[in-house]
Amino acid sequence: MPDTVKRYFPILEWGRTYDRTTATNDLVAAAIVTVMLIPQSLAYALLAGLPPEMGLYASILPLVLYALFGTSRALAVGPVAVVSLMTAAAIGKVSADGGIDAVTAAITLAFMSGLFLIGLGLLRLGFLANFLSHPVISGFITASGLVIATSQLKHVLGVTAEGDTLPALVASIAAHIGEANPYTIAIGLGSLAFLFWVRRGLKPLLGRFGVPARAADIATKAAPIAAVAVTTLVAWGFDLGARGVKLVGAVPQGLPPLTLPSFAPDLWAGLAMSAVLISIIGFVESVSVAQTLAARKRQRIDLDQELVGLGASNIGAGMGGGYPVTGGFARSVVNFDAGAETPAAGAFTAVGIALATVFLTPLLFYLPQATLAATIIVAVLSLVDFSMLRRTWRYAKADFAAVAVTILLTLGLGVEAGVSSGVVLSVLIHLYKTSRPHMAVVGRVPGSEHFRNVLRHKVETDPTVLSVRVDESLYFANARHLEDRIYDMVAGRPELKHVVLMCSAVNAIDMSALESLEAINERLDALGVRFHLSEVKGPVMDRLMRTDFPDHLTGEVFLSQHDAMRALASGPPETPQQQAATQ
Repeated sequence: MPDTVKRYFPILEWGRTYDRTTATNDLVAAAIVTVMLIPQSLAYALLAGLPPEMGLYASILPLVLYALFGTSRALAVGPVAVVSLMTAAAIGKVSADGGIDAVTAAITLAFMSGLFLIGLGLLRLGFLANFLSHPVISGFITASGLVIATSQLKHVLGVTAEGDTLPALVASIAAHIGEANPYTIAIGLGSLAFLFWVRRGLKPLLGRFGVPARAADIATKAAPIAAVAVTTLVAWGFDLGARGVKLVGAVPQGLPPLTLPSFAPDLWAGLAMSAVLISIIGFVESVSVAQTLAARKRQRIDLDQELVGLGASNIGAGMGGGYPVTGGFARSVVNFDAGAETPAAGAFTAVGIALATVFLTPLLFYLPQATLAATIIVAVLSLVDFSMLRRTWRYAKADFAAVAVTILLTLGLGVEAGVSSGVVLSVLIHLYKTSRPHMAVVGRVPGSEHFRNVLRHKVETDPTVLSVRVDESLYFANARHLEDRIYDMVAGRPELKHVVLMCSAVNAIDMSALESLEAINERLDALGVRFHLSEVKGPVMDRLMRTDFPDHLTGEVFLSQHDAMRALASGPPETPQQQAATQ
């Protein structure tokens, strides 16, 4: 079978060794994840401002398609908190501007996101995920968690509130606090207290009763189903709907309908940026989870094929009545811990969700929205991590600034502004750091062939030779900085005859940097100083040889810095005292 077919259909690889034992393990994992996924799917659809059944629909066809095209053995695809919040912001904008109904906008958004992801995968652009720094992503998720938790307080309190930013939500909830429903508050706060206790106290309690650690952990993660069952029975038994408690209400029974996105140009234009941002954030989150779980079993995932798998899942969501999906952290960890061995576990989970939509949806009529809001709040608060601010402040002020700005913009202007700023800041920080590369004057460590920074080590140098090591690839952003630093170093050394640029850390030289090297060569020649290179890597030298720079170079290209100093040194090495006098 051609390798290309296997690459795009990983199921053909792991499916060859699929046996009864593997199927049993996948079925057990699927049963556990299905129980967990039902309340989560309903809750995240509520967060996205969509009918609750869309959360279930988004957990059926996408899972099947990921099983066909995905490379992670444990990743569980479906609705997640951050993507649901971004979906709410995106469809709210186009619904308000163009009068498009939210369901159509969400289906179209999923379809567009799928096309974008598949396009990136076919072009093998999975490496683009590396342009979002981890501190910036952490800051965005922390701020998004706060916005999501605050947005769900209206359901816990039973009030109406609007807004996409933290200040707007807080102000709106404060303005309507007098409308709070005591029965809703009892349900919401009771569910919150139970779910928070479950996270901290259930596992130790089960452990004291002799329950194995793995089973106790799975039971803890699946506990929200108990909150759903109890509060639904309470709402039904006491007719809380008649007392002002908002219920999920009628959920259509049956398999998801076949849906098609809208192809209206105005709608696509309005959703384009949101689709790109949702795709990027979803992909980064999904890959982070998939790589972590794969490493535990010494497996690997293919970033480019993951783009295809997630893209197919989102197209499936758009055609199966759902909204944008990605790999979720909590359900993937549960899937892994429950023993899932192949993506078939996701397909089995899809079957379980499909059966639930056929047989169990009538039971959801009396489910309080406050319970679903409580499950969201508990889930997203675990994502909030302000320790990143402290760590980046201690380690790198530029990273701290990026995290702080991302958090503030996400809280104050909304998720799209926050993630857009995060992407831009990640790139700007990289450009800033590499535009001023570390450069060191180096000398030989006595009795060796090693060369180190003269300011950090006791080394030997020659007054007629300036050896400079640049610790970065040379490109347009730092080319002028390289020129200026070398000219400054040369200016204070009238006895200088040679400048050696040590290129051991240079992985690439672009056209702008090449022009700077040519300018340095010419200016040093005018001063009577020869310009040399040392330790140039093979691919870099290959590119230089395609130009006439080596022909015009006044000096030589040395294989090692030691060879350069042995050929150019004019006399005995300087003592450390002489070095200090010239610094």
